[in-house]
Amino acid sequence: MPNQQSRKSNRTSGSLPTEPKSVVIENVTPSIAGGRHSVKRVPGEQFTVEADIFKDGHDELEAVLKWKTPKARVWQEVRMLPLENDRWSASCSFNKTGKYQFTIEAWGDSFFSWLHDLERRLDGDQTSFDTEFSEGSQILLSASTRALSTKKPRASDKSDSDTFKQLSDLLLTKASPQSVVEALKAPHVFSLVRRWPDRHLSSTLAAPLPLVVERPKARFSAWYEFFPRCAEGRADKHSTFRDCLPRLQDAADMGFDVVYFPPIHPIGRSHRKGKNNSVSCKPGEPGSPWAIGAKEGGHYSIAPELGTLDDFKWLIGEALDRNIEIAIDFAINCSPDHPYVKEHPEWFFHRPDGTIKYAENPPKKYQDIYPLNFLCDDWQNLWREMVNIVLFWVDHGIHIFRVDNPHTKPVAFWEYLIAEVHKKHPDILFLAEAFTQPKMMQALGKIGFTQSYTYFTWRESKEELSEYVTELTQGPMRDYYRANFWPNTPDILPYHLQDAAPAVFKIRAALAAMLSSSWGIYSGFELCENQALPGREEYLDSEKYQLKERDWNSAGNIKEFIKRLNQIRQENPALHEYANIEFIPTENDQIIAWIKWTGDCDQAIIVIVNLDPKNTQESMIQLPLEKLGIPAEQSFEVSDLMFDESYNWQGHSNFISLSPRSKPMHVLKIVK
Repeated sequence: MPNQQSRKSNRTSGSLPTEPKSVVIENVTPSIAGGRHSVKRVPGEQFTVEADIFKDGHDELEAVLKWKTPKARVWQEVRMLPLENDRWSASCSFNKTGKYQFTIEAWGDSFFSWLHDLERRLDGDQTSFDTEFSEGSQILLSASTRALSTKKPRASDKSDSDTFKQLSDLLLTKASPQSVVEALKAPHVFSLVRRWPDRHLSSTLAAPLPLVVERPKARFSAWYEFFPRCAEGRADKHSTFRDCLPRLQDAADMGFDVVYFPPIHPIGRSHRKGKNNSVSCKPGEPGSPWAIGAKEGGHYSIAPELGTLDDFKWLIGEALDRNIEIAIDFAINCSPDHPYVKEHPEWFFHRPDGTIKYAENPPKKYQDIYPLNFLCDDWQNLWREMVNIVLFWVDHGIHIFRVDNPHTKPVAFWEYLIAEVHKKHPDILFLAEAFTQPKMMQALGKIGFTQSYTYFTWRESKEELSEYVTELTQGPMRDYYRANFWPNTPDILPYHLQDAAPAVFKIRAALAAMLSSSWGIYSGFELCENQALPGREEYLDSEKYQLKERDWNSAGNIKEFIKRLNQIRQENPALHEYANIEFIPTENDQIIAWIKWTGDCDQAIIVIVNLDPKNTQESMIQLPLEKLGIPAEQSFEVSDLMFDESYNWQGHSNFISLSPRSKPMHVLKIVK
């Protein structure tokens, strides 16, 4: 046999946990990269948390979802409810913007476990329950003590304590077990017990998970992009900020609430690009605004052709008077004439001979642009300078930034920049112009970009659209990635818009505006501009390189159609939400249909679009009447908000017919 000394040597030297915990909490959703990044919501938006919660033995479990701001001392909480297979869920919402933390606390509840055990015993052959009643009495007396444990008990706390004592006394009165159980199962008793639980052996998550509540425009917005220098639509005159007022008013009349300007800074002269991206620039050609920097200044400066900083601030004020925010492009490009080239040559990429490299995306060459090297030896000062640029424009009234090509800079840089900006200005929104690999686009959403451009521009068929939107809004991306749908951009005229009829533009606008809660168009879309460079998804005579002549009210425009889309969006809360879409079956692949619900299911909007721009398409559509709260045998009225018509329907299956020219879509609201 081992002696005493050998027994001592075999003893463990490992440290025990500070407290014995038995409840397991795992597989929490939503959780972005295990809590590395924040879940995103806006005020009033439902926030639902689920988790697997279980423990050893047969105890009855209770769990709560808890949340607070990082500096708050007291957690708010709501009870979680069991779903199935040890899965639990709870929902809440937030009234104010800001950063929050959330966690889950769970415990084996002594009262409910005791009561459940007592009920099981009543079904057996046990005749005496004195021991069980004594145990229950002690549990209730402990709850009575907890009700008075606060430093300054309220009158209601004292009342709760007295109720617990009365219930404890009931267990000692020799009342029948059945009457005791009946009394203790009263709803007000359950509510009272849950108000004062015994949590001394509760379990919580190892660390709280982060959540950020952003202002409403982070989720719901309508963008209109135009070049200020082309505001008057004249090829012979460079417009100024003061000339932009009619364009702002036009955007407001169409229902847009964000107007986005490409770069407004001085444009370099060295290697300036000419018409259609020609490497030779003729006298008077304005160059690409993305070639930033000249003798007049760089990213802190205004192109003198547009006016002054005071002119720009005046325009910002005029936009706000029309319920529009101006967004500007944060394009981290430098022309060879940018002040940084002389002041900080170490910030750029260099060839072996020491000269600075211009940007290339083979076979494209951008001789007029020098990209910055964000991993250079002086990267700390470079990163700080970029933050200072953003803060400069925030101080002058800009609260929304469209970020050019963020996927060509380190993700860590953007995480730093956005965090630094949000320390001082948490309401700043960032739109990522990242047409790149899905994982990179997702990473940018995780680290703080508010919204992102997407592949919607190239999704055309019913299958492509439904699969892509489902991926964006029903999977894990829904909690950190907000898709902004653009049918076109200055860089992209997709093949389906080239030489296309107005019906195509209406269909693409309808899809963009109704599938996502945020959408945008580049100016000229409302005029159905459709001339492309041969064999390219690019505009012919692009205003990226020249002043463009336009009649902003030319015949055949679809401005009234766009105005009605945006008006319907504004007036119907279901269209403000992002991840609330459900596609519904149709018998025709040229007809796509879906429903968007409000979080409280108070409103449902049915959208049906004809994807065929040339032919009338007909189909039966299948409605989820149970979710709509409509009996199958009951007739009901649907009102078409787009065309001010009404239809009487009955049953799950109903007929629709859509003409691409006169009526390419339905936006239906059930008349109650």
